Amino acid sequence: MNQHFLQSTAWQAFQESLGRTTFRDSGPGWEYLAILERSTGNSRLYCPYGPAADDEHSLATSLSSLTQLGKKHHVTFLRVEPTNLDFAAYLQAHGWKKVTYQKLQPEHSHIIDLTQPQDQLIAHMAQPVRNVYRNYHKKGVAVHRSTDPHNIDILLKFVHHVARQRGITPHPDSYFRQQAATLFPLGAATLYYATLDDQPIAAALFYHSSDTLYYAHAGASSDPAHRKLNAGTALLAEAIIDAQQRGLTKADLYGIAPDGADKNHPWAGFTKFKRSFGGRDVTFAGAWDLPLQRSRYWLYRAYQTLR
Repeated sequence: MNQHFLQSTAWQAFQESLGRTTFRDSGPGWEYLAILERSTGNSRLYCPYGPAADDEHSLATSLSSLTQLGKKHHVTFLRVEPTNLDFAAYLQAHGWKKVTYQKLQPEHSHIIDLTQPQDQLIAHMAQPVRNVYRNYHKKGVAVHRSTDPHNIDILLKFVHHVARQRGITPHPDSYFRQQAATLFPLGAATLYYATLDDQPIAAALFYHSSDTLYYAHAGASSDPAHRKLNAGTALLAEAIIDAQQRGLTKADLYGIAPDGADKNHPWAGFTKFKRSFGGRDVTFAGAWDLPLQRSRYWLYRAYQTLR
């Protein structure tokens, strides 16, 4: 059973640290973490990148459990995001509605196999990535690893820069600080950051489960001189090699644009960047809703679509 980090007990602990109510249930071949989310006039049980299930029978059992839980707590609807693409047909056939009206967890990702020999792992990286990995220290750049929650502030200034550059609204600083405070002591996340003359010029936050490294959040200095050093490339390459040396089997570089997307797609740039590290694209089942209070759900959906 392939369980995503957002279904892990570490992520559950983080959600509870934010004051959210969570539920976990499991059975033969299935397991889920569900988060109770409430807004004005509506509520939902949300399984980020879940449930995890071995097959359609296991999936059906997990969804039955989730449905009963939703009815018990009188939620407006259920939302699931199985990572198994084959489950999409089952969900559609059983009354679930594909979500296309909101920004969601990425439906496409990029996975690197860490079980291959290290020389092959590096050889599958693009030539510019290999050059950066082998030579960044010669340019005075140093890569650091930290699980000190206070050091998350190194990342925050770069997160703000990326948000301004792309015109997006990031999570508040308190969200990242709470992640660090919860996940770092559990050994479930690590901050990597690069410095030049002892000044941070790039940073990235990684989650890790028992078998997978997740590239979660990243940013870098906007100074043109710093950008030429490709510190973000060095950070990611080091994290991938470190993960392999710790015995992890996969690196999940998280969201990318779908295969064949237009070059003007808003994710085109960092999709090209992630693919330059080798690996393969994967597609998940996407997000699906099951209304439990139909009239309220469709009003909510219409409002979100108009927004």
